[in-house]
Amino acid sequence: MLQQAFNGLVGGAFYALLALGLAVIFGMLGVVNFAHGAFYMLGAFGSYVLLDSFGVNFWVALVVVPVVLGVAGTLLERLFIRRLSPLDPLYNFLFTFGLALVLQDLVKREYGVQSQPYPRPELLSGTVDLGLFTYPAYQVFVLALSLVVCVVVWLVLTRTRVGMIVRAATERPELTRSLGIDVGRWVTPVFGFGIALAGLAGVLAAPMRAVNPLMGADLIITVFAVVVIGGLGSIFGSVAAGFAIGLVSALGNLYVPALSQTLVFILMAVVLLWRPAGLFGREESPS
Repeated sequence: MLQQAFNGLVGGAFYALLALGLAVIFGMLGVVNFAHGAFYMLGAFGSYVLLDSFGVNFWVALVVVPVVLGVAGTLLERLFIRRLSPLDPLYNFLFTFGLALVLQDLVKREYGVQSQPYPRPELLSGTVDLGLFTYPAYQVFVLALSLVVCVVVWLVLTRTRVGMIVRAATERPELTRSLGIDVGRWVTPVFGFGIALAGLAGVLAAPMRAVNPLMGADLIITVFAVVVIGGLGSIFGSVAAGFAIGLVSALGNLYVPALSQTLVFILMAVVLLWRPAGLFGREESPS
């Protein structure tokens, strides 16, 4: 049971990273970024291409790929997302949905639909003794790095002036504008940061999961459920719900395998019936 729970925390690490980026983007822009899963896929394929074509190892890809995708995200926001923001939110949803399909098909055209192999780094190819059981060193690294990234982001958001502005603009954009802060100038870097987190999750997933064009599409629906459970726009709620859903899904596979594929959505329905704004979301005042 403990080993399966640890599997769930490792899976929850990917949910947490992806949900954190989604929550920040939605909170500040009000955009449901359906292309988030495609950028996660590009993160995995980016690390594969760097290794296969240029001999660049995992450790360099872990830094380079998120930075490149973050820059691509800022350009995407500048060229397209910003122009659609004044319109109905449905336009941005349709745009990001279409973008996800285009990115998936471009990768399919180049590499096909078969999974591409990506080796684990030699430094993390062994196992770690956790007392009651041994566990692959790479999975321990993924969990540890994800926790570090989430904690660092939390410290930046709660302990620095920049973080306070971003958090205020994410959770209460209209109130932040009324205090004289230009929310618009923070939109582009925050969007790029959210995309970079998706790329980071993709690089971490490459040695663990099948690198294929549909890997993001298979995951993004669950990540959206995680964000809804945590509370739309709630940064802490998205991270906490990500790890919790990973743990619940893993234990569900162990004890109720018949419900393993739908357990997260059953939990989402229960949470929304109890708290429509999510576990950590803020209820809107009727006024």
